[in-house]
Amino acid sequence: MTKARVVSLTELGSADVIKVIDKELLPPAKGEVQIRQTAIGFNFIDVYQRSGVYPLEMPTGLGHEAAGVVEAVGDGVTDFKVGDHVVYMNAGIGAYASARNVAADKLVSIPNGISDEVAAAVFFKAMTAQYLVQKTYKVKAGDVVLVHAAAGGVGQILAGWAKALGAFVVGTVGSPAKFAAAKEAGCDAVVDYSQPNWVEEVIKATGGKKANVVYDSVAKTTFLGSLDCAAPFGTVALFGAASGPAPEIQPEILNKKGCLFLTRPSVFPHNATAALLKENAKAVFDAIAKGQVKVQIGAKFSLEQAADAHRAAESRKVSGAIVMTP
Repeated sequence: MTKARVVSLTELGSADVIKVIDKELLPPAKGEVQIRQTAIGFNFIDVYQRSGVYPLEMPTGLGHEAAGVVEAVGDGVTDFKVGDHVVYMNAGIGAYASARNVAADKLVSIPNGISDEVAAAVFFKAMTAQYLVQKTYKVKAGDVVLVHAAAGGVGQILAGWAKALGAFVVGTVGSPAKFAAAKEAGCDAVVDYSQPNWVEEVIKATGGKKANVVYDSVAKTTFLGSLDCAAPFGTVALFGAASGPAPEIQPEILNKKGCLFLTRPSVFPHNATAALLKENAKAVFDAIAKGQVKVQIGAKFSLEQAADAHRAAESRKVSGAIVMTP
């Protein structure tokens, strides 16, 4: 059997609850692939789950996304062979590990020219951006797009992708220190959402136009303002809660704000089958090849430093993606 180093939680709470332990890994079962993981992606949902915002049953692992090299294949696996480089983001919780058995239908081959580290850094985030710009609201040339947390991992990809599709992109950030990263990602204008007049500043930046779509992953501190930034018949896509859950509203407010469309989408239902996963992954890798999706790794940690990675993310001091290496 293979010995793996894995993150294990026996309680929910601060980053201090993260422990790294040894675990015996059985050979891959029928339909599974064993991966020697070379890069692990961090996503803010990991914080939500570790802290109890999205509670998990104990004991549990952490993490949804990783890349690595196929070490062994179980019976019935024909799409992958030993030595292949693969990535996943929807194989169940437990990606914080040095090695792992994963169902083959949850894996995607990494194209030539993309490193494992880049794939792990971008895959979950780019797959999130993919459904937001291509399915939740199909961004087109001439649209006004508002991206909250535009200096973050998903935010940078969203801003750059929307800009590449011809939109005018306004990004918001939590501090002036992140203006440069949001600008570099593709934002035409950047606004500090920690300031009380940020809604007025967003509308001013567009020359008085409101947004066709607002992508809001911040929630508690931005959601009501997001409704004010959306144009009549515009879409507000709430897909995260970095500052806490969004305030509750009465549905009638959507009518008063301009017959708005409000949605709370998630990446997992959009990739619920192997066919959807491969189709959407192809769209992501095509966008990377075209330069529509760019990767900025903001910080690197070892697996043993997983708790430090969480603290860095929660401090909002990291611009770009966080990657861990076993």
